[in-house]
Amino acid sequence: METEKVIRVQELTKKFGDFTAVDSISFEVTKGEIFGFLGANGAGKTTAIRMLCGLSLPTSGIASVAGFDVYKQNESIKKNIGYMSQKFSLYEDLTVVENISFYAGIYGLNDNQIREKTGLLLAQLQLEGERKSLVRSLPLGWKQKLAFSIAIVHDPAIVFLDEPTGGVDPITRREFWSMIYAASARGITVFVTTHYMDEAEYCNRVSIMVDGRIEALDSPQNLMSNFEGRSMDDVFLRLARKAQRTS
Repeated sequence: METEKVIRVQELTKKFGDFTAVDSISFEVTKGEIFGFLGANGAGKTTAIRMLCGLSLPTSGIASVAGFDVYKQNESIKKNIGYMSQKFSLYEDLTVVENISFYAGIYGLNDNQIREKTGLLLAQLQLEGERKSLVRSLPLGWKQKLAFSIAIVHDPAIVFLDEPTGGVDPITRREFWSMIYAASARGITVFVTTHYMDEAEYCNRVSIMVDGRIEALDSPQNLMSNFEGRSMDDVFLRLARKAQRTS
């Protein structure tokens, strides 16, 4: 039986005047897959993600996310995905519990579901003692883990993570990736960008964008073999050197 495809992209293109930010990219992502989306600054990653999240209309091409068309059903896409950016996205002047309740409400959970999810998240993150603490008082690693948990509080089909471990220590990074693996095991597709090439090796498959195009897409093991690299860092540097434009 064919594995369910939750993201389908065919010749997706985005132009800004004469500038082509995303140039006819094509790929598919399956249910529960951890998909790495890599590229140097200016490669077009952010523009592509904005289209997939329903925040920007493509110039041309075809794409669906969680079964919804990016042209006509972008509001449905937003309800069926989670999103976490590198720049901390929670409200620092609200408490931990207030942040969970606020975002869970936005994602459409009812009061009973919010109470249940709040207790579950606090227990999982070992934050029961910080439930009334302002988020800005938490260490960065706790903030990032809380933000990720809230991004999937509504059990979305897909969660988009934009450099989620930027600035955190190695131990917290490992803990964060344990959370990613757990989400994947539950059937949530994880679409992640990172500048840490060791993290790219944790993904099931990786695509690497250069100047708006996907120059490589395969498992980390196959990419390292095909490009004769000892690590994903070797592969990334070999491809990124081809870039003609910068951010």
